Amino acid sequence: MANPITNRYDFIYIFDVRNGNPNGDPDAGNAPRTDPETGHGFVSDVCLKRKIRNFICLAKGAANGSPAEGYDIYVKEGSILQGRRKEKLELAGDSAKSIEARRKIMCDHFFDVRMFGGVLSTGTGEHMKLNCGQVRGPVQLTFATSADPIVPLEQSVTRMAVETEREAKDQEKRQEEGARTMGRKSIVPYALYCAHGYISPHFAAQTGFSEEDLGLLKQSLAMMFEHDRSAARGQMAPQVCIAFRHDSALGNAPAHKLFERVVVERTSPEKPPRSYADYKVTVDESNLPAGVTIERWL
Repeated sequence: MANPITNRYDFIYIFDVRNGNPNGDPDAGNAPRTDPETGHGFVSDVCLKRKIRNFICLAKGAANGSPAEGYDIYVKEGSILQGRRKEKLELAGDSAKSIEARRKIMCDHFFDVRMFGGVLSTGTGEHMKLNCGQVRGPVQLTFATSADPIVPLEQSVTRMAVETEREAKDQEKRQEEGARTMGRKSIVPYALYCAHGYISPHFAAQTGFSEEDLGLLKQSLAMMFEHDRSAARGQMAPQVCIAFRHDSALGNAPAHKLFERVVVERTSPEKPPRSYADYKVTVDESNLPAGVTIERWL
């Protein structure tokens, strides 16, 4: 793999959703995730990482089973993780004797391990030979939080087909009574979400996360929603991604102070927002700390 990155980055990723459910909560009937105290919406970091992984599968060929070298995806839907490790370690043969060697093999083969890290130490007994330790990934994402409180709406939809014969008989009875089988669908009319991201060159040195990998991450942030369309998610789109690049590996300013320079404001506070045009995103570029530059990834 190429040489790992040497600069620290902190970035803000802003995206929106219209008439959709960006991340349902299975503990709440799959309704949009919300903060019960403030009413603000959430999108989990796991949800965003899943979309990034799915894009990498498409961009690097992993979706058809033949990924580009070094760009396979470890955490795939329905995959057996022990089997994924076993496959790569058997190919390595005698070079996979130590945990450190096995960890390096995983980072070299799997892009998401090299980027996000992972716990690769599960298993006991015979499976201990598949122990690859734990990897601290250089790229970390926070939960995305909506700029304003959201108002989830539950919409009724008509079911025209049923799953079982029993449901069919029940539906026939309802139709005789002049009723139809109904379903429910939760949506957010509009919301603008903001997530924070961090990229550590120290952990990149351990996993091999390179400038080429960083370029692929930027591409995924711009394109991942384009290949994740569904009726349930409505219209989701990236809007802004502001990155603060540090000249040093340790960093030249605290991340939270840099993030305070990015301000999201409503253009018409008297009416509910229904598009990105109802917001204004400004970045204070004056008197930046020495060694910090601003990059616009979107």
